[in-house]
Amino acid sequence: MGLNKLKFMMAAMGAACLSLVQPALAQIEGTITQGDAREFRVALPDFNADTPEARDLADQIVGIMRNDLRSTGLFDLLPPETFIQRDLSVVVQPRFADWRIIQTEALGIGEVEIMPDGKMRVAFRLWDTATEQEKLLSGQRGRQYVTTGENLRRVAHVLADDIYSSLTGDEGYFDTRIVFIAESGPKTERRKRLAIMDQDGANAEFLTDGRYTVLTPRFSPTDQTITYMTYENGRPQVYLFDIETGRSESLGRFEGMTYAPRFSTDGESVLFSQAANGNSDVYIMELVSRNKTRLTDHPAIDTSPSMSPDGRQIVFTSDRGGSPQLYVMNSDGSPRTCPTGNRDTACRITGFSDGGYYSTPVWSPRGDLIAFTKQSGGRFHIGVVQPDGRGERLLSQAYLDEGPAWSPNGRVIIFFREARPGAGPVLYTVDLTGRNLRQVQTPGDASDPAWSPPLR
Repeated sequence: MGLNKLKFMMAAMGAACLSLVQPALAQIEGTITQGDAREFRVALPDFNADTPEARDLADQIVGIMRNDLRSTGLFDLLPPETFIQRDLSVVVQPRFADWRIIQTEALGIGEVEIMPDGKMRVAFRLWDTATEQEKLLSGQRGRQYVTTGENLRRVAHVLADDIYSSLTGDEGYFDTRIVFIAESGPKTERRKRLAIMDQDGANAEFLTDGRYTVLTPRFSPTDQTITYMTYENGRPQVYLFDIETGRSESLGRFEGMTYAPRFSTDGESVLFSQAANGNSDVYIMELVSRNKTRLTDHPAIDTSPSMSPDGRQIVFTSDRGGSPQLYVMNSDGSPRTCPTGNRDTACRITGFSDGGYYSTPVWSPRGDLIAFTKQSGGRFHIGVVQPDGRGERLLSQAYLDEGPAWSPNGRVIIFFREARPGAGPVLYTVDLTGRNLRQVQTPGDASDPAWSPPLR
């Protein structure tokens, strides 16, 4: 159950770190947000290998890297048949003119070697063909990772992250995992188990056995811990699950029902909703002391809280205005000035124009946007809006789209979809352009996804 640690070596540095060099190429931040991202032309030839065993490992690594990069919609991977230079080496500079002829912007060169102790050594260099300079901090034989074969996929994801970060200026998100609810059985007797997999759908495994229904898993932003809702004791309760140890524990026994849990920004508390005496409000509990604080006190239904990255604000869903809408409050409960100009403890930010219903808000790790589920015109949508209610954009629509969760870099949203009545839920990702919509492969029906922080 525990996570394999990726041991590696940075040649000529003598330090074990995964530091990333900030790029000199064109920045993509503004264009992604505005829905006009461009593709980087990247050449990623097969890695060099001196034995059949090393060749097999090298081919797997490059294949995973290519799939990672293609999945973003941001990289145009040039076909190998267009390559002019074939005699590539991590210790020799490439013939840059040959790569500029085919309009390559970035060239990745790698090699795999099986060490005497059975471990593999992976070396990689990324070149800017225009400036003829390296894009990654590395030594004479490139950036190197020495590890066991069981970490092959992680090495590939880390290298793809290196390319992504170097060219876009954003942190990569390939060396991460997705937790979700694996669903099976008939609609009237659904079996829902907690499950986890790599972000590309590989290595899926169950974390619970299905004896009790589980819902809404959410990752801690600081470690490999999950909070989720379960019916283990006959009513909704919030639990914690430690992926490293496989242990689960209840957050406590409360009057009424508890649901919609989500970690605070620092990972030291859990936000959730508690329903008692017919009323639902938002609470926060410190995990060490188990002290609980009520954050909202309103006769309406207040639920689905999510904290801003700076910890100062909370967005939640409430029907206090007559329909489910998104509201933003200060974390300390103090009054704030709303976009409408009035002062209140919580400001409504959605539903002023078309009267749609909004739910499941989640704050972007970057702090600039809030993702949500919207029901309008008989369809469901995944969308984003600025924290002050401006700039709403819908990124998807279907019979049922629901439950958005952000990638760690705040550039991609994962959610689940039912394409038609009676269809099982499947996972999808969409980037902020709304154009790169992709299905995520899972062993069976899947819902309620959440993204882990980077594993390293």
